[in-house]
Amino acid sequence: MFVLTGCTALSDFRLRKLLRQIQHEIPVVEAMHCCFVHIVDCDEVLDDPRSEVLEQLLNYGDSPALNDDLGQFGVFRLVVPRPGTISPWSSKATDIVRNCGLRQIRRVERGIAWHISLKRPLSDEQLINLDAHLHDKMTQAVLNDYEDAVSLFSHAQPARLSTVDILGNGKQALQQANQSMGLALADDEIDYLYDAFFKIRPQPQ
Repeated sequence: MFVLTGCTALSDFRLRKLLRQIQHEIPVVEAMHCCFVHIVDCDEVLDDPRSEVLEQLLNYGDSPALNDDLGQFGVFRLVVPRPGTISPWSSKATDIVRNCGLRQIRRVERGIAWHISLKRPLSDEQLINLDAHLHDKMTQAVLNDYEDAVSLFSHAQPARLSTVDILGNGKQALQQANQSMGLALADDEIDYLYDAFFKIRPQPQ
């Protein structure tokens, strides 16, 4: 696995807007920058010609002006698709690079690297709040460094099939499954699923 830095992930306007939202809740945040990063899983080390082809394919948009020096209290956050999933971007990009002759590459995934400057260290609660602004918990995860991104390419054995007995235990069964399975469903989403189940359930003849 290796990582290639890509273009700016957000426009200046969207970045300033997000910064204002975060500073309203976490005033210690001074500045933030972000860029796309491409995480590559391959069978072998690419030689120079193949590396150049890959870099050209992943060279799109404006190059970011990032400072890797986070300062005394800065933090780095890496937002990636949830481990165990394959993003639509990855499916398309992997097909393209392999069709361009890079058969050594098993998969290319894209994340966003965040460089956050701080006035003082964040508390654990503030860090959780910051991460909530940076990612969608339904489809993404936040990692502490690039080494953790190897989890994107792990191949776990399929889990045993689980069932949720809505007929027998009603909405409470969905609520318990939400907690035990880590589904992160909001209350209104549970209500929607519960109501939808009875709308689509075949009626007895």
